[in-house]
Amino acid sequence: MRRPLPVPSPPVPRRHRGAAVALLAVAALAVTTTACSPQRPTAAAEGADGTTTLTVAEPVHSLGYLPLYVAQAEGFFAEEGLDVEVVTLQGGSAHTNAVLTGEAWAFIGGPEHNALAAARASGDAQLRAIGNVVNRGNVYLVAAAGAEVPDDLAEALRGATVATGAYGGTPNSITRYLMAESDLGEDDVTLVESADASAVLSIVEQGRADLAVVAEPVLGQGIAQGIWGEPVYNVPQGLGDYAYSTLNVLQSSVEEDPATAAAFTRAMARALALVEDDPAAAEGVAAAEFPTLDPAVLAETLERSYADEIWEFDGRVSEASVETALEVVRASGVLDDAADPVTFDELVDMRFVDDLDDGA
Repeated sequence: MRRPLPVPSPPVPRRHRGAAVALLAVAALAVTTTACSPQRPTAAAEGADGTTTLTVAEPVHSLGYLPLYVAQAEGFFAEEGLDVEVVTLQGGSAHTNAVLTGEAWAFIGGPEHNALAAARASGDAQLRAIGNVVNRGNVYLVAAAGAEVPDDLAEALRGATVATGAYGGTPNSITRYLMAESDLGEDDVTLVESADASAVLSIVEQGRADLAVVAEPVLGQGIAQGIWGEPVYNVPQGLGDYAYSTLNVLQSSVEEDPATAAAFTRAMARALALVEDDPAAAEGVAAAEFPTLDPAVLAETLERSYADEIWEFDGRVSEASVETALEVVRASGVLDDAADPVTFDELVDMRFVDDLDDGA
């Protein structure tokens, strides 16, 4: 299915630091200190053996985050003196809140969350992306089995009920972006929003939605179960370079302990290289992370991920990829920074990736 005009708007002017940023639906993105259990490890702690324990928050357990799991499973973090725990916190901004409240050292998600956090904290919460993982809009639009879907995206969406993620999360923002790019609003499309990514399977199967915006492995599971067919719109191909899932930390963490951030970045670089160079080893880690996933579905999922070039193997976050991420949240109505546009340097810190390039 082709993506219709209009094309995304050009980059907005650079932001003057300290000016106001308007954020819609503050309640949906408010800091919730209960998002993480107090029994979980704090953001970073040094053990008796000198190992630094870090918690990384993810919004969903996703095959897109495979490089992160590889760094754990292959011992790359351990070899850097890090003990990294990944915790799944569902909800539009729960993973971001975990970092803001000190329950996690980093979260994996789009750098636009860094802008949203700064907006709602009046600029006091400075978050930076220190590395890239998923550099494509890693979701797909699918249609319920047997549905007749027009080739034109706007016509496919018009009058449809679409299952998507929770408001404030990137899948939801992409859904709203596609609506906006098709000149459609909430009067034209009914959204069924859920924080549980796997719930989309039952929503579509029960006939509660005509279309769905899904990520792997849910995409492959739905195909295998006959709930939907192959994607009717491929977002990774349609939107191109897109900083969809970066690794984000408090700027204060970077300034106070750059050695830990550098060690984390080195481990992730090795993991990304393994995923690129040794797909069989990467598939082995994926199978362990998703033990109930049918091996055939897993293989097809990984094949699609490589074909759609979802991973950024050099770990670099580009200005173009961040601009796409910002265009999505602006068009979706999540971020309104027209009076004071956020800049790349306010969201991203590539010093540790630069050090890798310099051989440091």
